Formats: sequence, structure tokens, C-alpha cells
Amino acid sequence: MDTEVLKINPEKPESKKLSKAAQIIIQGGLVAFPTETVYGIASRVTKDSLKRLDELKNRKPDKYYSLHIGYKQQVNRYVPSVPLRAKKLIENCWPGPLTIVFRLNEYDLERKKKDLHKDLFRNLYKGGSIGIRCPENRIASALLSSIEGPVVAPSANVAAQPPAVNPEQVIENFSGKVEMIIDGGICKYKKSSTVVKVNRGNIDIIRKGAYSPEKINELSRIQFLFVCTGNTCRSPMAEGMLKKHLSEKIGCKVDELEKMGYKVISAGMLNLKGAPASFESITACVDRNIDISSHKSRSLTLDLILKSDFIYGMSHEHCERIIHMCPEASEKCSLLAPGRNIPDPIGQPQQVYDKCADLIEEAVKNRLSEMQL
Repeated sequence: MDTEVLKINPEKPESKKLSKAAQIIIQGGLVAFPTETVYGIASRVTKDSLKRLDELKNRKPDKYYSLHIGYKQQVNRYVPSVPLRAKKLIENCWPGPLTIVFRLNEYDLERKKKDLHKDLFRNLYKGGSIGIRCPENRIASALLSSIEGPVVAPSANVAAQPPAVNPEQVIENFSGKVEMIIDGGICKYKKSSTVVKVNRGNIDIIRKGAYSPEKINELSRIQFLFVCTGNTCRSPMAEGMLKKHLSEKIGCKVDELEKMGYKVISAGMLNLKGAPASFESITACVDRNIDISSHKSRSLTLDLILKSDFIYGMSHEHCERIIHMCPEASEKCSLLAPGRNIPDPIGQPQQVYDKCADLIEEAVKNRLSEMQL
């Protein structure tokens, strides 16, 4: 086989040259191309193409290859329900040197089984999971975006050998074995992508790479912020209740939530720092096996707003103030109880606090039920 080596400008990929590479892939051929991590070998997800790929890489057929997409919005074609922390990773890391392995629930698997051809489904969703990568390299992005239908792209190396990070290494190993090699220069990171698996709200590191485990945890953390007036009654109760119900849902202890990638905090509009939760609020929570006795009030700041992914105000006034402080927060700020304010119980008897706690807990449970963890 004659292998064509096609040199492409990595900063401004020429569309005519890329269309030739895309046609080879569409017709079942194999094309080696650069990503920001290492060189990959692009293949359509067909029986014949995958068989060639297995033989080329000396891999067993039971191994599966990660799907590569041209732009991150394409993930929804293959993963109907993306968990919260995975969404955060997609937002922060794609396009980029990260592969995410999604484990689909039974309902979503059945949906994809009906949508896709039998062989396509079997090769993409082995074991009920699918690995997806969205490269940032301009050549890779443009090439993948120009191909309709799924493309897998394992690293350009034979099993147990280091992956190629420059065109010379690809040519040395695969000239005469693939239809085309795209010369896009040296790869940016010169190491494989980090691979993570999303599992019941947790992010497991499968392979270390361009991102460290610490960075992955930071970039996938979800922060919830509850806001009321003084941060001594309503918002501390909401904070405690979400911690309890969230920990139960993902199967961990309350004090393990941050390790699991979830941070729950509360703040107040008033400049009231370090005040304890009210006795009545603590009592209302004790009745629900929730301990907020160590709570200390904090004031709402722009930094808290910017770092939070979900912001819940107890009243319309709170939401208006939040958005006034930070207009870009309008898409992530809403009333805790949609369509209604939760009245301030301050100065009222215990039974008023208890009723307030009932409203807050119901709203917290409803909000949590809306989320795909």
C-alpha cells in the first residue's frame, strides 16, 4: 500500500486537503492525524475498518476505542444524560487533552440501541460505557467535524509501544499500512490524554496524562450556594439539608462530599460574619437528623457567586440582588422554591421555623431530583 503523507498547516488547516483525508475515512480507510496530545489513527466504526485497526495496533477485538468528536456539543448524540461533574469537565476541559468514559443508565442504553445500527451500538457501547474525546488541535477538530458519523481514533502506536508525538515516528511505524498520514508537526503535550470514568457522581482516574488528578478534581467540582438575608436561618438550613440528601443520593458521608467533588455553602446579604445559626434553625434541623450547630455566617461576595454552579435565593429580592452584583449569574441563579418566596422566620416561634424548614426541605429535595449526578 502506498501511504500519502499530507502536510497541513497546524494553525490554518486547509479545508481542501482535509476533505481528501475525510473521504478516505468515510470510505473505510485509515488516516493518521495529529492531536494536541499524541498522533491518532482515525477509523470509521465499521466491522472491516475496526478489524484493520485491531491488526494494525496488535490489539484484541474485545478492546474498545474512544470515540473522537469535532466539537463538544456532539457528546449529547451519544450520551443523552450527562452527569453534573462530567458537564463541568466538558465545560472546563473540552476541547482538550481529556477522555471521559461515560457509563450509561439502562434507559439511555436502550434509547441508543434503538437509534443505532446493531454493529455500531455494539462497538461504541461495550460494557454499557462509551469513552469520548474532543481534541483541541485545529487539524483534528476540523477533520472530525467534517465527517458525518462516529469516528474512533486510538493512538498511533503498536500495543505496548509509546505513542507517536511527531510525524516522523508515524511514518516510520505506519508507512505502507495506512492510506494517509497527516503531517501537522509536533504534538503540543507529547503525552496521552488523561482518561477519567464517571461513576455514580464520582470521577475515577483511569489513566494519568496531561491533567493531574488534583486538577481533574478541581475542574469537576460542583458548588451549590444558598442565599438569604443574614445567613443565620433559612440558608444554613438549606445548606444542611442539601448536604444530607446529596450525600445519601451519591452514597457517602456528609463530611466526604468535598472529596467526592461537591461543595455546599450558604451566605447572606447582610455584612454579618461569624454569627451562629439561630437556636430555632438548629432545633428544626435536629428534628431531621441534621447538625448545623457549627455554622458561622458569611457575607455574599462576587467571588462566591462566580465560583458557584447553582445559586438558590430564598426570595425574589435575593435573586435580584445576586444578579445585580453579577449579571452573568442570571443563568445559574433561581428561587429555591420555584414561583414562591420562602418567608423569613426570624423572631417567630419554633413552629414557624419548623414550617419554614418543611418548605426548604421539600424544595431542596425537588431541586436535587432534577439533577443528573
